[in-house]
Amino acid sequence: MKRILTAVVFFAGLAAAVFWTGPTIVERRINRVRRHATWIPQRVERLHRSLLIADLHADSLLWNRGLLEESGRGQVDVPRLIEGNVALQAFTVVTKAPRGLNMVRNDDTSDLVLPLILLERWPSQTWSSYKERALYQARQFGQAVATSKRQLVWIKSAADLNAYLERRRHEPLIVAGLLGIEGAQALDGNLANMPDLIDAGFRMMSPTHFTDNPFGGSATGTTRRGLTPAGRALIKEMEAHHMIIDLAHASPETIDDVLAIATQPVLISHTGVRATCDSNRNLTDDQIKAIARTGGLVGIAYFEAAVCGTNPGAIVRAIRHVTDIVGVDHVALGSDFDGGVRMPFDTSDLVLITEALLSGGFVDTEIAKIMGGNTLTFLAKNLL
Repeated sequence: MKRILTAVVFFAGLAAAVFWTGPTIVERRINRVRRHATWIPQRVERLHRSLLIADLHADSLLWNRGLLEESGRGQVDVPRLIEGNVALQAFTVVTKAPRGLNMVRNDDTSDLVLPLILLERWPSQTWSSYKERALYQARQFGQAVATSKRQLVWIKSAADLNAYLERRRHEPLIVAGLLGIEGAQALDGNLANMPDLIDAGFRMMSPTHFTDNPFGGSATGTTRRGLTPAGRALIKEMEAHHMIIDLAHASPETIDDVLAIATQPVLISHTGVRATCDSNRNLTDDQIKAIARTGGLVGIAYFEAAVCGTNPGAIVRAIRHVTDIVGVDHVALGSDFDGGVRMPFDTSDLVLITEALLSGGFVDTEIAKIMGGNTLTFLAKNLL
């Protein structure tokens, strides 16, 4: 009996260790940072501190760590956002991703998120429902807002945004968050679930993520299709609720189909451009121009597969290309922080982009738009 009890205690302890340390081990391996800023010229630092910075995409809510304390892992939390002088961060939740995900072809037969949320001990209703996974992450964000002592502000409307920016003029050590969704599979295949997501605070959604779904084709899916009839209904429903359409991860056919029926500006929260990094997930010049014609934004991501480089200069090359073909008013930051990719820096070191923009020949007023002004203007116009 003693041996049995000893074995039970051992395996119980082992299981507990796996549940407590597993998510940490996973994140330390995939959400890495290559470098941190060292010496920054005073001219660059002064300019950076004067900016209102906004980032259209981070997956931080997927990971089992609080937003309110600085972490030794990952790339985004509130203290590091404040250190990086970020005014607004879009937190775009992940509900499903395929095993072996890649930038070429992924089917939808596997669910890489499920083992992670089991390790992180998410509620049982999230195990089989993508909608419940989205709602759980929204609740986690809401809890962080509620316990932040007003340091983290939830933006759900244009009025929220205006009030927050006015307050930030006098209280610069605060940050705001906007919720979005990666992939309309979060609807669990039913448009009737849209109000639940709206009520939970989501204000932006992409039709697809890494795989095709009932609403349309992904840039890295298997069918290379565009919107399905359900997808066309989805776009109309999103516009009826003034939910921002995010075309990140969409197939070229899906992008074309959305742009053919959209009556409101659209954006791409995180992407690269084919002119500086030839990837089937990145945008062609024609796509960039079409998005700009809607009054939309192209958010440039930071990771190597998006910009074909591991330094701020690669990010700025993509930004420069967008500005060269559609002007400075249609480009933004869309990091993909905490998205399971190694980054050249974390959010505390965004001054490195400011420095690279200056070195790349952008003037102060252009940098202010790129680093956040364009995104804040877009949100002020397109949130209810």
